[in-house]
Amino acid sequence: MNKKPILIVLVILNFMVLLGQLWPEFAPPFASIVNIIFLIFSLLFFIGEIVRKPRI
Repeated sequence: MNKKPILIVLVILNFMVLLGQLWPEFAPPFASIVNIIFLIFSLLFFIGEIVRKPRI
């Protein structure tokens, strides 16, 4: 499976979350939803990587 698209989405979400933390007055009204989505996707990705059996 190609992980590049998933990683690109996570990096973009991470960037949005970081900007919202650094400049909260410029955060869009949907910032809390983006934070929750980022945390859920990151958690699922990391659990998938932990559970996945290594290819030999």
